[in-house]
Amino acid sequence: MTAHLDRLSPEPHSEGEPMSLLSVDEQQQTHELPQTTHGADPKGRAITRIVVIVGFVAVAALLFLLIFSTPVEDPARIALGPVSLNTFFLWLGGLHPLAQIPAVLLVFGVVVGIVLVLIEFAPRPGRGYFIMRLVACLVIPVLAFMLLRPYSNAVLYVVGIALLVGGLLFFADYRSRQGAGYLFQLVLFMAPAAIMLLLGLIYPAISTFFKSFFDKTGTDFVGFENYIWVFTNPVGTSSVINTLIWALLAPTISVAFGLAYAVFIDRARGEKILKVLVFMPVAISFVGAGIIWKFMYDYRQGDQLGLLNALVTMFGGDPVNWLAVKPIINTLMLLIVFIWTQTGFAMVILSAAIKAVPAEQLEAAELDGTNAWQRFTNVTVPGIRSSLIVVLTTITIASLKVYDIVAVMTGGRDETSVLGFEMVNQQQRFQSYGHSSALAVVLFLFVLPLIIYNARSLAKQREIR
Repeated sequence: MTAHLDRLSPEPHSEGEPMSLLSVDEQQQTHELPQTTHGADPKGRAITRIVVIVGFVAVAALLFLLIFSTPVEDPARIALGPVSLNTFFLWLGGLHPLAQIPAVLLVFGVVVGIVLVLIEFAPRPGRGYFIMRLVACLVIPVLAFMLLRPYSNAVLYVVGIALLVGGLLFFADYRSRQGAGYLFQLVLFMAPAAIMLLLGLIYPAISTFFKSFFDKTGTDFVGFENYIWVFTNPVGTSSVINTLIWALLAPTISVAFGLAYAVFIDRARGEKILKVLVFMPVAISFVGAGIIWKFMYDYRQGDQLGLLNALVTMFGGDPVNWLAVKPIINTLMLLIVFIWTQTGFAMVILSAAIKAVPAEQLEAAELDGTNAWQRFTNVTVPGIRSSLIVVLTTITIASLKVYDIVAVMTGGRDETSVLGFEMVNQQQRFQSYGHSSALAVVLFLFVLPLIIYNARSLAKQREIR
């Protein structure tokens, strides 16, 4: 199964040759490190690749059969005796609140301890550790699936999937060029984060995409009708238009104000205090900011509570219901709240980037006879380009998925709804899962190019460095 690392074996050396950097004990330990030879040659790698591909195709087929198999009415549950996640949480809920915390910590510690033991001991050479890896690869997936208490009509699929996944892991681990146990350790390290991503991000995303092609109840296939509704229904259309307005204006104005503020107060007297004043709104939640500005826009006849209408009436005007003035005006009023909360964020990031611009470049540009504006456009802005990209894309993504401000201030009324709000509104208020899923997919398509662009920009920066 394994082969010694002959290249690290001690060799006799003549006088004048440097001695090996490895001590005798270290050299003996290196002989104990396993290294399989199955994946070292092209033929072995091809066989491994084919087996793994076929195995994953079989896993996908079993999952497909599991999802689309005919459900059994009131099926019996099959579990590992009385133990399951459901019974654990029921037992945990019956404990005193002060006892729940140590119970969770104890279970968490046991799980972490088992994982650490497997990571530390299983990859070692020897028949016992070989058996330990084999058992772990086959038993752990079955236990994990069975703890979910699968229905009786699905238990065969569940056990088949678990055993197949475990077998593929052991096979790939056994034929790894890095030595038996390498992939086993890698999977154990990555499994917690991978499972959370799978359950919290990947599965919901796939499920949402499929639901967007079904009706509001999620039972009848309707094709692209939900997407047609998004771009033709007045509610869906206004949500898309308002979202685009937010994505165009919010980052542009926020970054412009933040950059101007960062440039003007750079190395000025009282710089720290001035930065704190602008940064304070960043610490306020969108809900809190929405409530604050709703009082600012307050509309009523008689004595005015809202600052804006108080100024209007002071100069002889009539109070205006700012959040009901359509089109566009009420959306711009909501945009002001978002810009107020994001300008401080842009200012802090860009101020730090400006301070990182080498002073020698600015001095050289000044000696060349350039004015302040030319130094800013030709030296400062290129020097902070990467920070500008990060801030712009971050604020744009936040503006695309905004929900709290709209929900608190207008509730989507008077054509102020955006995709993030309308997605939740269609699902919770109207129980229309098809429309909600279609809105979520459209929102994802809006955000995706920004994420890709940001990732590619960061990758280019790493290459330059």
